Amino acid sequence: MACQRVPTMFQAAPLRRRSYQCFQCLYTTRKASTFNGMTELSEDVDPTSSMQIPGPSEDHIKAFDPIARSKRRERQLPSSRYRFRPPRYYRGPLHPHQPPPPSDPSSRLFIPGPFSLPRLEQTYQSTLAPDLMTLMYTHHPPGTLPGPAGPRLRSWDGSSPYHKNRPLRPPRGTPVLPLLRRPITFRNIPRLEKIHVHSFLREAGSDRSYLQVAGMVLQAITNVRAKIFRAKQSIANFNLRKGNPCAVGVELRGEDMYNFLAKLVEVVMPRIKDYKGVSGGSGDGSGNLNWGYGPEVVGGFPEVEVNYDA
Repeated sequence: MACQRVPTMFQAAPLRRRSYQCFQCLYTTRKASTFNGMTELSEDVDPTSSMQIPGPSEDHIKAFDPIARSKRRERQLPSSRYRFRPPRYYRGPLHPHQPPPPSDPSSRLFIPGPFSLPRLEQTYQSTLAPDLMTLMYTHHPPGTLPGPAGPRLRSWDGSSPYHKNRPLRPPRGTPVLPLLRRPITFRNIPRLEKIHVHSFLREAGSDRSYLQVAGMVLQAITNVRAKIFRAKQSIANFNLRKGNPCAVGVELRGEDMYNFLAKLVEVVMPRIKDYKGVSGGSGDGSGNLNWGYGPEVVGGFPEVEVNYDA
C-alpha cells in the first residue's frame, strides 16, 4: 500500500517541499517495528537519503544548453558513421538503391588519382586532340539532320540471272565489314583506350620455364602482372596441345599505358637499326594497330637492358 502511495504523493507535493520525514515515513512502513508505541528503524535502512541534497539553482537551470555544449566539443563524431554506404552488389537499374558513380569517393569502385599526368597524355590533350577534331569534325547547322549514310554492302547489278535473290556483296578489297563509327564530335575524339602486350612462346610446349621468364620481362617493362593464355587448338609442329599454357599477355590502360608507349617511342624505337616504322595497314582499319618485335628489340627496354645477360 505504501509503495502505491509514493508516486501520488510525490506528484502532489512540490519538489522543494519534499521532506525527509515524509519519505522516511512512507519508506519505513515495511522496515519499521513498533515497540511501546514508538517507531524504530531497521538496521537495513540507510539513514541518509538523496532527498536531503538541494536541487539545482535557477541560474544552473537557465545555463543548461546541451546543443551549445555539443558544438563546443573539440572532437566531433566521425562523418563516415552516418554516411550512405552503397550496396555491395548491383541489383539492377530498377532497384531503389543505386550505387554512386565510380568517380564519387563514397563508391566502392573509387580509385584515387591520377596524381601525375604523363607527358604523352598531356601532349595529346593539348595538341593532338584539337588537331584531330579539326581534321575529322563534320559540322551540321542547328535544325538540320545529317544526310543518309551510304550502304555498307554492295548490291548486284542484275546483269546475270544468277544475281537474283543473292545476298549483298561485302565492300571492295576486304571480306570483313568495317565497324560502324559515330560522327566525330568534341565528345568522341579518337584517343588511345588500351594497349595489349602479348608474347607467344613456341618452346613453352616442352619447357614451362620460358613462361616464367617472359612473364617477368613483361611485368618489368609494363608495371603490370602478366596473365597466362592457353592454346585453343593443338599444333603438332610446335609440340603444343590444346589447353596447355603457351603465351603470356598484359593489358594496359590509363597511366601505365601512356608510360609504356612513351618509353617505346622515345627510347626503344630510335635504337632499332634501319627501322622503317609501323605500317598503317597492319591493323584492321577500325583503329587497331598490330606490330611485333624480336628478342633483340625487347632487350632495348631500360628494365631489361640491365639484366639482358641473365
